[in-house]
Amino acid sequence: MSNSQLTPGVVPGRLPAEAYCRNFADVDPPLDAHEARVAADRCYFCHDAPCVTACPTSIDIPLFIRQIATGTPEAAARTIFTQNILGGMCARVCPTEQLCEEVCVREVAEGKPVEIARLQRHATDTLMAKNLHPFTRAPATGKRVAVVGAGPAGLAAAHRLAMLGHDVTLYDARPKPGGLNEYGIASYKAPGGFAQAEVDWLLMIGGITLKTGVALGRDITLESLRADHDAVFLGMGLSGVNALRAEGEDREHVHPAVDFIAALRQAEDLASLPVGRDVVVIGGGMTAIDAAVQSKLLGAETVTIVYRRGQEKMSASRHEQDHATSHGVRIVCNAAPVKVHGNGAVREVEFAYTEDGPAGLKLLPETFRLKADQLFKAIGQTLGEVPEALALEGGKIAVDAAGRTSLSGVWAGGDCATGGEDLTVTAVAQGRDAAIDIHAALTQP
Repeated sequence: MSNSQLTPGVVPGRLPAEAYCRNFADVDPPLDAHEARVAADRCYFCHDAPCVTACPTSIDIPLFIRQIATGTPEAAARTIFTQNILGGMCARVCPTEQLCEEVCVREVAEGKPVEIARLQRHATDTLMAKNLHPFTRAPATGKRVAVVGAGPAGLAAAHRLAMLGHDVTLYDARPKPGGLNEYGIASYKAPGGFAQAEVDWLLMIGGITLKTGVALGRDITLESLRADHDAVFLGMGLSGVNALRAEGEDREHVHPAVDFIAALRQAEDLASLPVGRDVVVIGGGMTAIDAAVQSKLLGAETVTIVYRRGQEKMSASRHEQDHATSHGVRIVCNAAPVKVHGNGAVREVEFAYTEDGPAGLKLLPETFRLKADQLFKAIGQTLGEVPEALALEGGKIAVDAAGRTSLSGVWAGGDCATGGEDLTVTAVAQGRDAAIDIHAALTQP
């Protein structure tokens, strides 16, 4: 007998085969050429445009939109890639509703911004579809740089360093490059293997040797990298997961949400992925939203996000929250887990109501329980092991404005470093800027 949404427990195949294709199709289909021209015509091409200031990578947004409006999307793509080499992925996953589009003059005046993200995707997709790379390498400098972590920060650093003429070796602990772009975002945001296609396109610059399955501390050491290279950039992200600190969280079917998302991203057959009938996700960020929505899309009957503070303090944007609720996900705020109940496997999660005041978060005596046969933790990640010689700040690698760490010749950026905001676009900016500072350091007289 086949499974359905009503099948108890954690089982695969809750939906008909065609439902998986429909549920995980591109969440925001691309604009065609005509639609892009119409959307571009809404831009006022502001002087000192607020959208540029709001973009962490400082893309010249009015310029690239004008280039689309004049029928040259390839030129627009070059404008984007000059500042953000992962502009294609950022067009898909960047919370533009909180950044460039939020401050768009059209948004402020009319409540409907210029569709910057969709226009950016139109431009970048147009150029990438032609299998062309818009940049060439500078003459070789003879310098060798190690980049640890092939996520957004590491890829941006590696590309800029290679473009400036340095030889780069790019290491990543996982089987595939891409970092969170490959393993950590909802599948419907970048379907069709886009993350790997983007990496392949980026590597067309040349001068980058990719080595996957190589982890810092296990297969290589920071000391050996410093000895064998002229500079080192660390962009390995966050590998640990915060604990709930709730009794019973070690029960079966209690997992980090990032592991669930990674498994889903790598699955060849979505129908083979087991999902609970009643799923609870604890957290208030994008990881919580992505895990919850995808649980629902896999066929879970009920999915509930529980966040310990008020909804206005959730780090996931209101746009993403609305996306979740539109798919039937319930969001419960001001509650924190205190106990996971069950006989071996989770069956219920007990929560205490919370009060968020000047003295911090306080657990109230009143409690409630939610039925759950699958529980996902999405309450943040930790750095994991790092070489003792590196100074830390707030649980991350301490860096200055240029990305320099406490060790000479070592830079860092992205989620593993201070200032990381768990955004692809911020990681790209940090990797790019660190690469520029590395180049300056390696080429100074």
